[in-house]
Amino acid sequence: MPRILIVIGTRPEAIKMAPVHEALCRLAPALETKVALSGQHLDLVEPAIDVFGIVPDYRLNVMREGQDVADVVSRVLRDLRTILREAAPDVLLVQGDTATVFAASLAGFLEKVKVGHVEAGLRSHDRYAPFPEEILRRLTDVASEYHFAPTIRARDELLRENTSPDTVFVTGNTVVDALLSVARRERPVRDPSLAEIRSRVRGGEARLVLLTAHRREAFGPPLTEIFRAVRDVADAHLDVCVLYPVHPNPNVLVPARESLADHPRIHLTEPLDYLDLVAALESAALVMTDSGGIQEEAPTFATPVLVLRDVTERPEGVEAGVAELVGTDRRLIAERARAALSREPGREPPRNPYGDGRAGERIADILAADLLGRTRRLEDWTG
Repeated sequence: MPRILIVIGTRPEAIKMAPVHEALCRLAPALETKVALSGQHLDLVEPAIDVFGIVPDYRLNVMREGQDVADVVSRVLRDLRTILREAAPDVLLVQGDTATVFAASLAGFLEKVKVGHVEAGLRSHDRYAPFPEEILRRLTDVASEYHFAPTIRARDELLRENTSPDTVFVTGNTVVDALLSVARRERPVRDPSLAEIRSRVRGGEARLVLLTAHRREAFGPPLTEIFRAVRDVADAHLDVCVLYPVHPNPNVLVPARESLADHPRIHLTEPLDYLDLVAALESAALVMTDSGGIQEEAPTFATPVLVLRDVTERPEGVEAGVAELVGTDRRLIAERARAALSREPGREPPRNPYGDGRAGERIADILAADLLGRTRRLEDWTG
């Protein structure tokens, strides 16, 4: 029986790999599918895999206090080699651009296991933004033999780099699959701050602004500028409540508390579980984020997005008019937030430029066709 090993390191990887795992188990049971957790962000990954019913077969437990990217890469590379030799997969699947993803792809290459990269081809063309993700993603693509590009633009980026066209498939982004699956579930919101704000939103008393900011390149003065802009927005709109699930990294947590904790309508919370995050996206009047995944998720609910970066490897949302690059300039952030919040309410959801909810099925179909010799049932996504 051909075997596939899915490697997961962070919460976004878990969320975006869940539809692939589900589709492989449902549509290609003749492929044995195993899951390995690197432990890069273990406390955030466990709740995410629980949401999707994923039970890992292997655990690397590489997490250490104060670790950096080089530490994670070296531990994953060392420990995954043992698992690869034991499991002997035909294909190793990774997703995205983290230290786990790059190290796993390199380990697969060194063990002569075919690597499949979910969300291949994203490029900002700035090697230091996002840092170090831009280079980790490029290196992963070089090591991969299956390139599952989420969009036509991502495919074209790969082809411009002379990637073999026979290895590139346009699937849509699996994050849309996950979002649509979770949005259909009925479950009370768990976070008390979010529950209170949503109640006020539904009563017409308030508007929710969701903030996520945690990127390494923003640490220091840029992050402080973002927080000052957020205060400006809250002060300018008395019906706005800002919800900020704060990343536990001290480089984020400490300045967030110093800058925002004393504002009565800015709520700092623990990281939201995925179901609560989807509820927040659905309820928000505006999202301010430096997250890649949220840029892809918010368009499903027609929620406008201000991208707190100077460049993005996900330009499709900007081109579709559902996202706007504002960087970390205090004045510009506040100005564009005021403009977004001043628009007339009521909007029809646009077609999500990142996918149609069948990306996981397409990836399972491609792997089954290759490993089992059956005819492909689904065409590439046309965007």
